[in-house]
Amino acid sequence: MNKKLISILSVFSLCVSMTACSNKSDNTSKESTSSRTNASTATNENATTLLSQSSEEVETIEDIDTYIKLIDNNTTVDGSGIKVDGNIITINTAGTYSISGKLSDGQIIVNTDKEKKTYILLDGVDITCKNSSPIQILSSKKTVFALGENSENKITDSESYDESENNPDAAIFSKEDLTFIGNGSLEVNANYDKGIVSKDDLMIESGKISVKSVGDGIKGKDSVVVRGGTLTIDSGGDGIQAYNAEEEDKGYVSLEGGTIKITADQDGVQAETNLLIAGGNIEISTGGGSANSSNKDGWGQWGGQQPVRPGEPIQNNTSTENTEDSTSAKAIKASSIIQLDDGKINIDSSDDSIHSNDKLLINNGEIEISSGDDGLHADAELEINGGILNINKSYEGIEGTDITINDGNIHVVASDDGLNAAGGADGSSTNGRPGQNGMQSTTSGTASINGGYLVIDADGDGLDANGNFTITGGTAIVNGPTNGGNGALDYDGEFNMSGGTLIAAGSLGMVQTPSSSSKLNTINISLTSQEANTLIRVESEEDDDVVTFAPTKIYSSVVICTSNIKSNETYKVYIGGSCSGEEKDGLYSGGSYTKGSEVGSSKISEVITNITQDGASSNDNRTQPGKGGGGRGNGMTLPNQSDNNESTQPNNNDSMESI
Repeated sequence: MNKKLISILSVFSLCVSMTACSNKSDNTSKESTSSRTNASTATNENATTLLSQSSEEVETIEDIDTYIKLIDNNTTVDGSGIKVDGNIITINTAGTYSISGKLSDGQIIVNTDKEKKTYILLDGVDITCKNSSPIQILSSKKTVFALGENSENKITDSESYDESENNPDAAIFSKEDLTFIGNGSLEVNANYDKGIVSKDDLMIESGKISVKSVGDGIKGKDSVVVRGGTLTIDSGGDGIQAYNAEEEDKGYVSLEGGTIKITADQDGVQAETNLLIAGGNIEISTGGGSANSSNKDGWGQWGGQQPVRPGEPIQNNTSTENTEDSTSAKAIKASSIIQLDDGKINIDSSDDSIHSNDKLLINNGEIEISSGDDGLHADAELEINGGILNINKSYEGIEGTDITINDGNIHVVASDDGLNAAGGADGSSTNGRPGQNGMQSTTSGTASINGGYLVIDADGDGLDANGNFTITGGTAIVNGPTNGGNGALDYDGEFNMSGGTLIAAGSLGMVQTPSSSSKLNTINISLTSQEANTLIRVESEEDDDVVTFAPTKIYSSVVICTSNIKSNETYKVYIGGSCSGEEKDGLYSGGSYTKGSEVGSSKISEVITNITQDGASSNDNRTQPGKGGGGRGNGMTLPNQSDNNESTQPNNNDSMESI
């Protein structure tokens, strides 16, 4: 049986074919892949395609063969292909059926030819079963449920099932492909375990579907695809899950449209292989939300492995069908690639908000995140090519082995590191949070900013790389730590700037600047402690503005690197004063500046120029590699200083976690 697959198309040299079958006798039509895929990426020239959608069968209901009216112990049938045994109605011939009415304790069973599809119009049904699954599909090429226009349908099971050779575990249980279409509504109340399960592929094309389940909400072994409709899930387990981990071209989730709202005790959306989001309006809350953070005692232990280098095999720590063995409360999670092409996504998660055990790729979309742990996490590459990303709350904001930002409008708030290349926050935890893992630290990891707009507010390190950090374009603004044990910049290799703008404010204790090998000049400013929102201004000898910036927190260090700082020119630094220009994220443009106190001035004769305020501790020449998420390298020690909230707590090297 051919299946729609997500294909891996690009530079990582993985290739999975995407197919879909068609039968002239089926009620299907084809929808082209190219127009839908292009629509999600056409506005983003930086977009990379690893996963794409295939052409799909668009199911329709045509002429009804048989009508079934459900009545307790008196069900009527107009047509053929049906066996009625009390309140157990069995469809044993493929065809098109219309079902209406109510059963207070009964079942609909589909047991038809595996080479043919079965179409069922639910046109106002209310089915309860007290000892098993109310709807069971035992055999069929595919069963298509159409929700009748303006119809209301309700399926309810009980808290216990009788033993059965078919082992159903869901209110709607299918051993075969399962598809939902139509414009009516379907309410599923799963009191035993799961809401809707397919042991094959599960697709939702349209309809208004709500699932309230003790266990997982919607579960497809080979795949779950949502193309439209309104889907509401309230689950005691995972919200949506595809769980085939045995075959690399299966076990995927593709969310392509519609409105999806998930409230889950565990993961919101989980894929054992790849996960694609190409559109839709998606809202996910997991584990009680970020207020119930995984860094609280009694919750977490999300577990995981050390991040791997590109090309190395990824250890798959996700479970197969029995996912209860590996509990987590991540919002969007996959063992392999996660690709976000479009859509509006709002996440409030106890655990990581978006987590890949391999690669994470964001091409577009509007994403709002509040996380009790990482905002974005990838064990391997993490790439952002566009979109609007607001991480409003996190333990660590953006974490991966190798991080690349090519475009996008990104704001990050983190209680530890803002951007961390290959060094998670676990080892540096100072509160013994359950999520921390005592694993070996990594000594490599790179970060590159080639474009876009990045604003970070971090209580730990602002921009952190265990290896090299490179900026070739874009704007990076860092409101870094107020304590002396972390730095606005932290790297172990080289920090080279050949383009773009960097403004990094924070404490004096662990200051690093871009490397002296950079093509752009840097001014490294050391100050006495300054109150939040106090202006720092760098201007030319002719009083032209280079940078006017108001950090959002107490600060005593500002590092500025931009192409506007020219060699052999003299620049002056002021603290305080006021500016009438337009302000965005503390950075001013235009207007006039009323001077504050002059800190000092200097002629640019080297790549790094140090200007120190009287009374401040000097941090001159701190361009060598730093702690990179762990202890300071090269024997660096904390200087005496007077930063507010100073901490001597070591920021030990961090390790990443897996699913």
